[in-house]
Amino acid sequence: MEIKAIIFDMDGVLIEAKEWHYEALNRALNLFGMEISRYEHLTIFDGLPTKNKLKILSLEQNLPESLHSFINKMKQQYTMDIVHTSCKPRFIHEYALSKLKNEGYKLACCSNSIKHTIEVMLKKAALLEYLDFFLSNEDVSKAKPDPEIYIKAIQKLGFHPKEVMVVEDNFNGIKAARESGANVMEVDSVEEVNFLNIKKTLEKFQKEAQ
Repeated sequence: MEIKAIIFDMDGVLIEAKEWHYEALNRALNLFGMEISRYEHLTIFDGLPTKNKLKILSLEQNLPESLHSFINKMKQQYTMDIVHTSCKPRFIHEYALSKLKNEGYKLACCSNSIKHTIEVMLKKAALLEYLDFFLSNEDVSKAKPDPEIYIKAIQKLGFHPKEVMVVEDNFNGIKAARESGANVMEVDSVEEVNFLNIKKTLEKFQKEAQ
């Protein structure tokens, strides 16, 4: 089957925002004398929505559930502060998305972030105009690692899962993408998300499908 659409995760794929989320959450947790280590961030929390991270902290470190709403609100505020100063267009991503769109691929983004955060980040990164749509954790009942967000996006595109390639960078996202039935391009950094790499991976999947 020919691949007709590409779905991108956002943090760590289109935008180098992992560090921002880590920093913003710790700033919010620090208000109550708590924080998560970089190791925990990378091995446990990477790619999860904030509300899920807070549930884990309640289970493992006795964070009172009554604080979830406030911490979540502060974390979003701190994230936005960082985004407004640090989120800027990157030529490799603008070039990749514009070329792919020009070649006729449908493009979408699926992120565990909230809708407002995704919209602001993609606008500031000058990528929103290339996407047909994006889905947030507010569009699904179960966030990644559940495949719901990718299944929903594939249905919205109107394609068979094998006609879609997902670009993902972390364990939770890769698991969700695989379980949706789509082809999965795994990356370790935003630098790997460039036109040449994407085309090479698309060609690899096309050959395998023949």
